[in-house]
Amino acid sequence: MGKLEGKIALVTGGNSGIGLATAKHFVREGAYVFITGRRDAELAAAVKTIGENVTGVQGDVSNLADLDRLFDQIKRENGKLDIVFANAGVARYAALGAISEEFFDSIFDTNVKGLLFTVQKALPLLPNGASIILSASMVGSKGLATYSVYSATKAAVRSFARTWTTDLLRVAQKSKHSEPRMARKHGDDNGLSLTSLRNAE
Repeated sequence: MGKLEGKIALVTGGNSGIGLATAKHFVREGAYVFITGRRDAELAAAVKTIGENVTGVQGDVSNLADLDRLFDQIKRENGKLDIVFANAGVARYAALGAISEEFFDSIFDTNVKGLLFTVQKALPLLPNGASIILSASMVGSKGLATYSVYSATKAAVRSFARTWTTDLLRVAQKSKHSEPRMARKHGDDNGLSLTSLRNAE
C-alpha cells in the first residue's frame, strides 16, 4: 500500500515539468490525481503518460471562472481534496527599463493571483489533515539580472506560506472541530508546504 492510498490530490500545471513528475509520483503512491493545464493537447498527453487514477481538467489558474469549474468538478466527483499542489507558473525575464504592463501582468496573474485563488477556493474541500504545497524558488531571495518580476512573484509565494500558516491556525482555533488543528510550514527554497495536523504539538 502506498503512502497516499485513498487520497485525492490536485496538481495545477500538472501537464509538464515538476507538476507532471509530482502527479506521477502521487499516483504511484496510491492517490487519485486531478491535473490542470492551459493547453488541451499537452494535458491529454500528460493524462496518457500517467496512465491511471488521473483526470485532466483544462483551465487557466489566473481565470477565476476556470478555477470555479475545476473545484466544482472535484467536489462533484470526489467531495474532498487531501493534497493541493499549487504548481502552475510561468517564467519570463526582462531587464528594468524593458518591462511592459503586459509582461508584468502575465507573470503576476499566474504566479501570484492564480496561486492565491487556487488555495483559497480549495479550502472548503480540505479535510482536517490536508496539505497545501506551494511551488517556490530560490530566486525569490536572489538578485539576478532580468529576473526582477519573476523573482518578485516567488518572494510573494514565500510570504504567502508564512502568513497563511498564521491564518490557518487562527481559522482552526475559531472552528467547531472538537480536536485541535494547527498549520505547519516546512520545506526549502524550492517548495513550501502548509500542513494541517491533528493534535499537533
